[in-house]
Amino acid sequence: MPVPQDDDARLDPRVQRTRTLLQDALLALARERPLDEISVADVADRATVNRSTFYQHYPDTDTLLADALDARAAAAGADLSSIHPDADSAPPEVLVRYAEHVAEHAELYRRAFGEHGSPVAVTRLRRRIGQISLEGLRMHGIPGALGGLPPEVAAASFAGSVIGVLVAWLDQEPLPPAQDAAAWAWAAVRGWPLVDPG
Repeated sequence: MPVPQDDDARLDPRVQRTRTLLQDALLALARERPLDEISVADVADRATVNRSTFYQHYPDTDTLLADALDARAAAAGADLSSIHPDADSAPPEVLVRYAEHVAEHAELYRRAFGEHGSPVAVTRLRRRIGQISLEGLRMHGIPGALGGLPPEVAAASFAGSVIGVLVAWLDQEPLPPAQDAAAWAWAAVRGWPLVDPG
């Protein structure tokens, strides 16, 4: 059974060291081959731990990848959970840092968000953006075009739009600047202040 990922577990340096080893191993392997070709045994071998140690920390490689991406984003100062949906039309600095982080690791994120990518990583991102959008809808109200939707559903529509923006951005060659991606994503997440023509 995997160790719970709570604050107490993060305080244990041995647990954190092992998780970091596993995360680094998976990210290194992901630079070499598609994510769906990486097994638990591959990660354990690269991290120089046994499979039972892997399963003490993670149920699968998908959850490991989601944690690895979260940890790298946080280390880059790009933890999206710190965004506040205020009325400013400029993208928050943390969103710009997140886009810069994604651009620095574009190939990995293309794989994670792609067809054979990481459902756990995409779901976590969708939930974070959905929560930001929901807070914004509660602050600013639901735009007229979405007025008949429950707030949670309207927020989910914005979250899906942001993920779509990020995927479309990553698909472009050459990759447009991270600042552009942040501005596009912020425009999608801030759908609530749109003026209702009716």
